[in-house]
Amino acid sequence: MCGLCGYISKESKKSKEKNLEQMAKRIEHRGPDSEGMYADDDIAIIFRRLSIIDLKGGDQPIFNEDNTKLIFFNGEIYNYLELKKDLEKKYKFKTKTDTEVILHGYEEYGEEIVKKLRGMFAFVIWDTKTKTMFGARDPFGIKPFYYYNTKDTFMWGSEIKAFMSNPKFKKELNEEALRPYLTFQFSSMEDTFFKGVKKLMPGHYFIYKNGKMDIKEYWDVHFKPNYNKSIEDFVPEINKVMTDSIEHHEISDVKVGSFLSGGVDSSYIAAKLMPDNTFSVGFERNHFSEIDEAKELSKLLKIDNISEVITPDEFFKELPNIMYYSDEPHANLSAVPLYFLSKMTRKYVKVVLSGEGADEVFGGNDTYKLTAQDLRYRKLPAGLRHAVGKWAFNRSWFHGRKFLVKNGLKPEEYYAGNAFIFNENEKADVLQPKYLKGKMWYEITDPIYKRAQGLDDITRMKYLDIHLWLPEDLLLKADKMTMAHAIELRVPFLDTEVMKVAETIPIEYENKDETTKYVFRKAANKVLPDEWATRPKWGFPVPFQYWIREEKYYKIVRKSFEEKWVNEFFIQDNILKMLDDYYYNKNSKPTARKIYVIYSFILWYKEYFIKNR
Repeated sequence: MCGLCGYISKESKKSKEKNLEQMAKRIEHRGPDSEGMYADDDIAIIFRRLSIIDLKGGDQPIFNEDNTKLIFFNGEIYNYLELKKDLEKKYKFKTKTDTEVILHGYEEYGEEIVKKLRGMFAFVIWDTKTKTMFGARDPFGIKPFYYYNTKDTFMWGSEIKAFMSNPKFKKELNEEALRPYLTFQFSSMEDTFFKGVKKLMPGHYFIYKNGKMDIKEYWDVHFKPNYNKSIEDFVPEINKVMTDSIEHHEISDVKVGSFLSGGVDSSYIAAKLMPDNTFSVGFERNHFSEIDEAKELSKLLKIDNISEVITPDEFFKELPNIMYYSDEPHANLSAVPLYFLSKMTRKYVKVVLSGEGADEVFGGNDTYKLTAQDLRYRKLPAGLRHAVGKWAFNRSWFHGRKFLVKNGLKPEEYYAGNAFIFNENEKADVLQPKYLKGKMWYEITDPIYKRAQGLDDITRMKYLDIHLWLPEDLLLKADKMTMAHAIELRVPFLDTEVMKVAETIPIEYENKDETTKYVFRKAANKVLPDEWATRPKWGFPVPFQYWIREEKYYKIVRKSFEEKWVNEFFIQDNILKMLDDYYYNKNSKPTARKIYVIYSFILWYKEYFIKNR
């Protein structure tokens, strides 16, 4: 796991090298082990390396045999040894790295190489003869890739912050990003919060030549349920493909550990991997820590568990740093414990496996669940349910609202992912008119839903989550929080071979007996005790909702809300009233999520535009 950045521009090589050094300092945390650079009259690329494979011989850039092509690569290719066997018949390898396999693979297969890669990646290959760049991002979006394309400059990198040290980059806020952020809690568009900066989307590659960038999709998920197989048929198939994935994901020249909560996903990974250590964090408050469960399972597996408890003082102290490392405002509270977990883990290992993606792949999100009560209600006339659901959707939170909306509307009409913070009416109450011109939430989700036409409701929701929630929330925070501490996070559930199996599992096998991820739990039960295989989804709960009803932490948040410049974005009296009403217990629990989304943006903006960090 590493970091790369570079740019194409007509300026001297000396000037490029100077700018590159400054850009690399911004992402040094991603790769503290070494640095590699290439610059000529056309292009400049620099690389920060976290050494995992071929510790001594894997420095980048890596050139092909006649030095006409070079590669900079961030990530891991888990099937590189298999690919290398065929390539060795024609190409001479100078290193033992997966990086060189991509390079020779590109020489052999051209653009088709991306379809052969099993892993997580963001890379660029530069052809010094044709002045052509080829770059790609992995299918699920595990590794980030940003770019900035203007009339005279093409810039790219693993993190946006690297661009800020280049005089060719003009730092401006994208005013259209704030409106959708308030619904999703993350940057949900191809465009970012920085004007002109875009994301290369998951499963896409590009070719850049003569100032033009051509982007193409090379991978997508295709759900084709196989009803010729029973649940019992899928159980060994899941275990087989997951065993294979974990074995590939543990390939490393350094020690590998495992994150562990009390849930089935990380427990399954730990039981299959059997590392020397598992790592866990929690909070002081009751019901906000799974450390005890993690220690209990680790003891059963005869693995050492290392854990820490996070205090509210530590939480609020580190939030500005967390927003800085996130590049864009990010309000998924689980990013915070992941930040602390990574910081602790780095004292022991460089590589960890984790359970991200299992819910989206095997249908484990609670939003996918259909209860007996849901099914009974759905026997009422569709027109009546739809009218009631639409009425409820346009109201603020009340007990039973979620039930009426879920069972009355189509996913396209209400489901934006696991987080739905502000509806459009509520945004008008808190945002200044200038920032209400961005996209409405459904303008972002509709194009994705259209690609999933003909599928059942739950599968369409899964399809949306795989293309939006997974890369823009879960995987973004996973990458940014772990790399903040130079930790390589690997996610065996997000493997193309695993997805090939998951695509064929009928939704009825995933959602059965009011249990989500049913067939996967049956598979997990082969290696885990009942208690862990059946445990409900837990996640990384954070007691923010309780802390801001304590005077000390309420005042910390209120001080941020009161800053004069905040009125540029928000109707200040209204957001202060929202916070005060919550503190004095005049409104509901969901309001805490709204407060945190606003607070996160304020902290992020202060780091990047007030402090100019």
